[in-house]
Amino acid sequence: MTTILEGLSAFTDIAFWGFMLLGMVLGLLVGFFPGVTMTMAVALASGFTLTLPAEQGLAVLLTIYVAGQFGDRIPAILINTPGTPASIATTLDGYPMAKNGQAGLALVVSGIGTAVGILASMVLFVLIAQPIASFALRFGPAEMFALVLFGLTVMISIASKSLLKGLLAGVLGLLLAVVGRDPITGDQRFTFGINELTSGVEFIAVIIGLFGIAEVLDQILTHRKSTVRPISSLGRWWPTKGELREAGRGGAIGGAIGLGVGIVPAAGGDIAGLIGWDRARSASKTPEKFGTGYVGGVAASDTASSATLGGSLTTTMALGIPGDSVMAVMIGSMIVWGIQPGPSLFTDRPDMVVLIAAIMVVATLITTAVSLVRTRGMVRLLDMKPEYLWAIILIFCMVGTYATSNNVFTVVTMMVSGVVGLGLKRAGIPAGPVVLGLLLGPLAEANLRRALVIGGSGELVSSWISIVLLALTALVLGGTFLRRFRTPKAAVAATSRDEVSPN
Repeated sequence: MTTILEGLSAFTDIAFWGFMLLGMVLGLLVGFFPGVTMTMAVALASGFTLTLPAEQGLAVLLTIYVAGQFGDRIPAILINTPGTPASIATTLDGYPMAKNGQAGLALVVSGIGTAVGILASMVLFVLIAQPIASFALRFGPAEMFALVLFGLTVMISIASKSLLKGLLAGVLGLLLAVVGRDPITGDQRFTFGINELTSGVEFIAVIIGLFGIAEVLDQILTHRKSTVRPISSLGRWWPTKGELREAGRGGAIGGAIGLGVGIVPAAGGDIAGLIGWDRARSASKTPEKFGTGYVGGVAASDTASSATLGGSLTTTMALGIPGDSVMAVMIGSMIVWGIQPGPSLFTDRPDMVVLIAAIMVVATLITTAVSLVRTRGMVRLLDMKPEYLWAIILIFCMVGTYATSNNVFTVVTMMVSGVVGLGLKRAGIPAGPVVLGLLLGPLAEANLRRALVIGGSGELVSSWISIVLLALTALVLGGTFLRRFRTPKAAVAATSRDEVSPN
């Protein structure tokens, strides 16, 4: 009980509530504007929150993370454009509902489904995070290396359509991670006489460059004026009892899918939303309604995508392995605040675990209430010229990056990372594995070298835990390779069938 009270004590501070409100507004706006990703927003906000106490900084970042789950559904429903990848599946039924004069109903069902998904995922976090952390406390250097390798492999396999490109991204991140001082001997490596690189490459600068600057540059180069106008006639808002039952059935299936997918590192809300929508359609007695503007489809997709938050938080806090790229940024910020996510967090700072869970729950409840308000004025924001948004983002990127170190070299690092990120984006190489490699590289290297010092290469397979994790790593890589190898053949076969079909 004492731990719970200590964790909740931050809520007695008025300034803390102010930072939560700021995070909610930013999160809704971030999700609302297509092209501004959640990772970009959290990374950008990190530059401004590092000087705050950990409690207030977490209030901003976590509330952005939660509120963005609600905001990104609005453009998906009104203009058929996902605010973030997590709302891709929302367009399947949300936009047809809007065209049928039921935009308000779609927004309400989406908001309720998102809230239910997040709250259910937080129940999962409370139930399983502590046991997982307790089990992980048994890990030695060999087990930790195998765990980090497994987490990195999962992201590489999921983040890109090409396994080779995913591997290249991961290797690039690992190469960046070795810049600086050797974790064992303290010798300088790959600093090239640049004093600013002695402590390594600035994590926040790289994150903002890869996800912020690169995205803005890409939008500037590829921008085409949209002819799609947001649907302003929202119609009725509240569902009938029959519609609630239909939404409940779809939401239950989607939520279950999202909870399972969320536990897998890097398998984010976009994957969960699509799988949840598809499973709900398969289990429905009227699958033909899906894709035509069906409340069950909206509920299934949004509950599934939002239900991944608790699983992502679990792997991040219990194992120190980021559940997604947003959590990777969160880990970087927490380390700066002197908080080390991982098994020891539950024994060293249990109050911080309570605070994180409480922020997620309270932010969900507040944002749900706000998102259900009939804010017709927000629809007009979709008419804002993207040029204004680009200018705002670029200014905040530079100011936020400079604020992390008060050093111009950090801004240069960000700009270089942005250009590199643009090149990666154009080449189809994902940025997620780069970030994860940069973040987890030092942890993997330090534990690998400790294991080799203790017992040589045989130490890596000296326990059943490390053997299982290494085997899972091999299975993920092998399965990914086979799946990508077989997909072209299947696609060709499907195309051939379509060409000869009489329909």
